Amino acid sequence: MSGPSHVVEQPIERAAQLTEYLAAGGRPAAQWKIGTEHEKFVFRTDDLRAPPYAGERGIGALLRGIVGCGWDPVEEDGNVIALTRGQASVTLEPAGQLELSGAPLETIHQTCCEVQEHLHCVRVASEPLGLGILGMGFQPKWKRDEMPWMPKGRYAIMRRYMPKVGSLGLDMMTRTCTVQVNLDFADEADMVKKFRVSLALQPIATALFADSPFTEGQPNGYQSYRSHIWTDTDADRTGMLDFVFEDGFGFERYTDYLLDVPMYFVHRHDRYIDCAGLSFRDFLEGKLPALPGEKPTLRDWSDHMTTAFPEVRLKQYLEMRGADGGPWNRLCALPAFWVGLLYDTTALDAAWDLVKDFTMAERHALRDGVPQHALKLPFRGERVRELALRALEIAGEGLQRRAKLNRNGVDETIFLQPLVEFAEAGQTPADRKLELFRTEWNGSVDPVFREFAY
Repeated sequence: MSGPSHVVEQPIERAAQLTEYLAAGGRPAAQWKIGTEHEKFVFRTDDLRAPPYAGERGIGALLRGIVGCGWDPVEEDGNVIALTRGQASVTLEPAGQLELSGAPLETIHQTCCEVQEHLHCVRVASEPLGLGILGMGFQPKWKRDEMPWMPKGRYAIMRRYMPKVGSLGLDMMTRTCTVQVNLDFADEADMVKKFRVSLALQPIATALFADSPFTEGQPNGYQSYRSHIWTDTDADRTGMLDFVFEDGFGFERYTDYLLDVPMYFVHRHDRYIDCAGLSFRDFLEGKLPALPGEKPTLRDWSDHMTTAFPEVRLKQYLEMRGADGGPWNRLCALPAFWVGLLYDTTALDAAWDLVKDFTMAERHALRDGVPQHALKLPFRGERVRELALRALEIAGEGLQRRAKLNRNGVDETIFLQPLVEFAEAGQTPADRKLELFRTEWNGSVDPVFREFAY
């Protein structure tokens, strides 16, 4: 989850500024970048438990170790809670999951190098502490009340509020990990088309990346339990956003949606002020009970955007949010999938042709069914597997036309290979772990921490 925004503290004097802020993200295709974010679980190698923040082997010590790779620490109340280096950052999720928010890069080759360098740095810092790092969508072993909490004011507010609006919000905070990619758009029309294609196909990414089949040491009946958790987290700020497919959708309509999302907080003087459940519309009028008479700035608006969690999120770019966390090659595969579909005009047109006649009921059936059934979910007389194969074919052709080559003359399609293998086999990462659980692991999830650690 994001930290405080770095947007300039410009007062909001006109409602139109909110929409203008979103529209300002548009840029020519030659300037489009790729920003990849991924989260991973930290565990103690001796007892497999998630470490607390404090202590010689805690998350704070791990962050201080990563500083040695050229990162600058960011503190809150005297605790290092994030790291920055240029346009990249390392941040903490509520239970100490470690997130890399990568810099905006030009190619997936560069993204994959960034991921590898980061994971190497984390290993160097974690091994002396007896810590390991795991990429999965959901914590496979420990209960919610066995997870630690990080000393961040934003999370204290959310921790109090989440149980009021859903039964699984605290699980989302403490026991999930994801990988996402942030992509640019040219203008409003381009944003709308990309938003619609990516929202319709987000369940396909969920299916291909499904890797959260265990809860508290046992199979949970889901392929992506992480994805299921979002269905009962907070209906006011999650979901498929049906209005995106309505005539007239654009920046203004998304602004209206954000204004209807209840607030969490306002950040002032290095402190988070609890505004959970209050209205940003009231804030615009200076009627926020927590800050009477005060009106928001564009930084407050930017902060508020980070508190909406739909399947695809619009900021000054589009965020693809449907995938479970996983090993390093899948961290490179997610940007490959979406860049191939969205950054080539011919591919984007083909992807739109693939989904444009999906009904609202079909889009919801995909979203609701994929967490449990993934690639095996029936759809239009076939299965999601066949839809995934068609989407991967379009993405591969888009990457070929991009023709971004590494030093060995290889294009970006190589990063799609893990996904192609899953789709062709009709077998997800979750399927493979479940088979190991039933056979080699003798009904224990403990080996996952050894065999699938970074």
